[in-house]
Amino acid sequence: MEGLSFFSFVSSFIVYLSMELSLAADTINPTRSMRDGETLVSSSQGFELGFFSPGSSKSRYLGLWYKEGPGQVVWVANRNKPILDSHGVLSINNYGNLVLLDKKKGIIWSGNASRKVENPVAQLLDSGNLVLRDNFSTSSEIYLWQSFDYPSDTLLPGMKLGWDLKTGLQRYLTSWRSADDPSPGDFTFRLDIHVLPQMTMYRGSGKMTRTGPWNGVFFGGIPKNPNLLFEPVLVHNEDELYYSYDFFNNPVIMLLKLNQSGNMQCLIWMEKTSVWDIIYTAPRDACGIYGNCGANSVCSIDKTPICECLKGFVPQLQYNQTLPKTCVRSVPLNCERGDGFLQVGSIKLPDLLEVSLIEGISLKECEAKCLKNCSCRAYANSDIREGGRGCLMWFGDLIDIRKHIVDSRGQEVYIRVPASELGPKKKVHNTILVVSVISVIFIAEVLIFRLIWKKMKQKEYAIEGTYSIKSDIFSFGVILLEIISGKRNRGFSHPAHHHNLLGHAWMLWNEKRALELIDPCFEDSCVNYEALRCVQVGLLCVQNFPEDRPAMSSVVLMLSNMGATLPEPKQPGFFSLVDMPATSRKEELYSNCTVTITVMEGR
Repeated sequence: MEGLSFFSFVSSFIVYLSMELSLAADTINPTRSMRDGETLVSSSQGFELGFFSPGSSKSRYLGLWYKEGPGQVVWVANRNKPILDSHGVLSINNYGNLVLLDKKKGIIWSGNASRKVENPVAQLLDSGNLVLRDNFSTSSEIYLWQSFDYPSDTLLPGMKLGWDLKTGLQRYLTSWRSADDPSPGDFTFRLDIHVLPQMTMYRGSGKMTRTGPWNGVFFGGIPKNPNLLFEPVLVHNEDELYYSYDFFNNPVIMLLKLNQSGNMQCLIWMEKTSVWDIIYTAPRDACGIYGNCGANSVCSIDKTPICECLKGFVPQLQYNQTLPKTCVRSVPLNCERGDGFLQVGSIKLPDLLEVSLIEGISLKECEAKCLKNCSCRAYANSDIREGGRGCLMWFGDLIDIRKHIVDSRGQEVYIRVPASELGPKKKVHNTILVVSVISVIFIAEVLIFRLIWKKMKQKEYAIEGTYSIKSDIFSFGVILLEIISGKRNRGFSHPAHHHNLLGHAWMLWNEKRALELIDPCFEDSCVNYEALRCVQVGLLCVQNFPEDRPAMSSVVLMLSNMGATLPEPKQPGFFSLVDMPATSRKEELYSNCTVTITVMEGR
């Protein structure tokens, strides 16, 4: 019995000792520290924590790496304060904090636990997360501190990139200064949560690259999952908003790393060759550089040049053939007279700079709201699930658009353009006004002159010397302005300034408000720049001095050739009957009479 009892005691002691040694392999506690030269290894042998010197540096840092792929350090504790010798110690102090000490017992770095516990223990988990917890609890809900809350330059599977909405903690990546210096460099990679989440790389405060906003399924403009290795996840609840990723099937050794050059890389450990293989790098081309093509343009890496203004825009300052830098409207918008929307498909949506979000409404309702708001420049669904829902509206320049390429995903956006940009069918209706005006010029040369001559033979005009050889042009100008405005010159008196139609048109032209003259009945059939041209031609025809008025052949050219340059009109003749000389008063009456006869004959 005694032999059996002794054997049982020895066996139990060996089992207990092995358990202690196993526990000590991935943990430290207040009575057990880790010195330079020693390491902690996670229970699955996946990760290792220890001291290292990067590159050619002799400084010592506490870091963490894949045990099988040690060439990539994935987390560094004392980035800003290296140890200058090999006497560093990682321990838990009397306050329950995880601390890094130098040989003089000075604190180089501290984990700053959220509260003190009686039995703290630090453990390296199989996920690569170094945690400080109560020795009697393994729940992640009561970690006192964890390295996953303070990333360095690497995002591991299961790590969170984003925000703890309760505490305001933001988790983001910061590049190393150089290969020899892990102190924070110039580049950061963050989950921006302004309006909608999107991932953005910064150099200082300047944006370097970004994904499109999260649309419920994916971030726009990023590569599809290579070989379906991992699945991206976006979590948004009342406590957290973060991006993470995990494996589809069998885990592989991989990481996302922000390097010191400002590139975001996906790396996978190739066991057969014992090297880290770069699966992709972002930005991977010129179109990935933030705003590379300037405002209101789209970047297409498969085109030459890669930059192209959106339809309805033209380069304002074209520095070279590749980068227009800024695109501006080729034709001004007019909210009240026929703007529409042009669908631009399969793109990375513009940056969320001057936008608003209305959740829950349909795309059709979104279009109506954008059309009603004269400041709205584009709209799109904010969530593409279940056929699309939610409304994003842009109110300023459209920045950082790129066309999707084969292995990336895009979305549709609807951009506000003048009616003239909406395609052939719309263009047919848009030319109604000009066709009508030119048709009036079919009577202008044949009919008008005949009626004027007939009227001259009947009345007070040739004898008194008041008839001008270009009075027919004057009359045509009056007709043109009457057609455009839907108002008769004769009998028209503006309630504010008492001018007739010619005076009213002249005033609006000088005040850059000539579109207010257009008859509302034209609605969508009116193209702004064509209507403005008709107003300008009409005013040229009714200028005060006959020698300033164009010939009818010139009028035909002006209205049929939209590329022809027109002179600025001068003050019209007889735009008010107040204080008008008697002779001029007769010519004004004559013109009104001629116009009336012409219109009646045209009917």
